[in-house]
Amino acid sequence: MKTIHLILLLSVLLTLNSVSAMTIESESDSNVIIPELNHPATFRLMITEADTCRRYVLPKLYDAGWTDDQISEQKTFTDGRIIVGPTIRRGRQKRADYILRYRRDFPIAVVEAKAAYIHPSEGLQQAKEYARILDLNFAYATNGHRIIEYNFITGQETEVDTFPRPEELWLQIKQSESIPEESETHLLAPTYPVPGKSPRYYQTIAINRAVQEITRGNPRILLTMATGTGKTLVAFHICWKLWSTRWNRRGEYRKPRILYLADRKILVDDPKDKIFTPFGDARWKIQGEAIKSREMYFATYQAIAKDERRPGL
Repeated sequence: MKTIHLILLLSVLLTLNSVSAMTIESESDSNVIIPELNHPATFRLMITEADTCRRYVLPKLYDAGWTDDQISEQKTFTDGRIIVGPTIRRGRQKRADYILRYRRDFPIAVVEAKAAYIHPSEGLQQAKEYARILDLNFAYATNGHRIIEYNFITGQETEVDTFPRPEELWLQIKQSESIPEESETHLLAPTYPVPGKSPRYYQTIAINRAVQEITRGNPRILLTMATGTGKTLVAFHICWKLWSTRWNRRGEYRKPRILYLADRKILVDDPKDKIFTPFGDARWKIQGEAIKSREMYFATYQAIAKDERRPGL
């Protein structure tokens, strides 16, 4: 028994000696220098990635002018890839530490945070991957002390002292994509809050790209989306942004007239009576006649086509 106690005592002493060989800096900077390994290390229990976010990253974002309404923290944006095998299962979800938004429905940058003892460059590849998926122009990786920026507009990777202000990023996007001032209101307008149907990330991309091209004056736009990916929801939000901000081709201050076409009655009646109800009395289903006092029209191709029985519209 005495031999066992002696071995335990020697083990404790050796542990204490190894700890005393380390140089621990102040609590605010949790780096631990191990001279014999000649590189920074840390006690991982001292500060985690969550600690880094809470103590350092959020304050730096606030200092740069970002508000809580513009910061989405720990944002899961995919459900995970469907993996087919002996059993069908979901792969790992993609979750960004922070998604920064210039406006509620206009994301602009992604931030990947790492624990304070990890070099920020280790998170940059993931930040760039998320930015590509989300169609964002700016990716940031930080350990709370250092910040690395990747700018997809310039293709440059740079270490910066602070996060840029929201207006700085928006100005770069406006200049690179030649967004005119008159299009800004329509593009940045919020979507209508549909209960239980917030746009998924790819739907947001489709909505914003379509509105941007329409307000530029492009007369013909094609959105290709698979079955079940929410084409009706995307169409509704595009119509809502243009209608609520009074966009029209002539630049007049009035709401536009929009025609929603489908090849079957149920594909017209169901959206008109459900998801498009926020348009209220502006809706009208064309059945032989189009009343010009309305603004949101619904019709099947057959209802407006010319044939031996109808003159067409």
